Amino acid sequence: MSVYKIVVTGPFNSGKTQFVKTISDIDVVSTERKITTEDRGIKSETTVAMDYGRVRLDDDILMLYGTPGQPRFDFMREILSSEMNAFLVLVDSTDTPSFPEAADLIDQFSSFVDVPHLIVSNKTDLPGAANLAAVRRGTKAADHVTVMPCVATQKSSVRQVLLQMVEILKREQTPE
Repeated sequence: MSVYKIVVTGPFNSGKTQFVKTISDIDVVSTERKITTEDRGIKSETTVAMDYGRVRLDDDILMLYGTPGQPRFDFMREILSSEMNAFLVLVDSTDTPSFPEAADLIDQFSSFVDVPHLIVSNKTDLPGAANLAAVRRGTKAADHVTVMPCVATQKSSVRQVLLQMVEILKREQTPE
């Protein structure tokens, strides 16, 4: 059995909290608060410190740490990345203007520690969702980085993303 710390990051309103809540085996520790900025027209609450959930997938335990999406809480990113084994970058596939911010997050988290990551194209079930190729281009994903579709409200979809991440982590642990 392996235990992995996986950080779930992404731009504001990309679905990070929902992703963690959908799959967690425990009640999610959430720091959501009412939005007091111009973003309150988009949704009523936002994460201000982190979301924490845990899930067992087969013989592995994944500790999931969701980051805040609003730039004013950026200081939490480096704190949460400490000792992470991997990170996921959620992208709202219906919000193409947020793709460059996701690219910046990839660069930022990659600078904290050299670990694998996936780009998760969330909300692929909604009208106007960009295809995976457009998400790859918009986030400037390297060729070796997997871009996966996801619907963060569907447990099976979130599970597929996490199983892919575990597969990558196990492959990297295996000596060649």
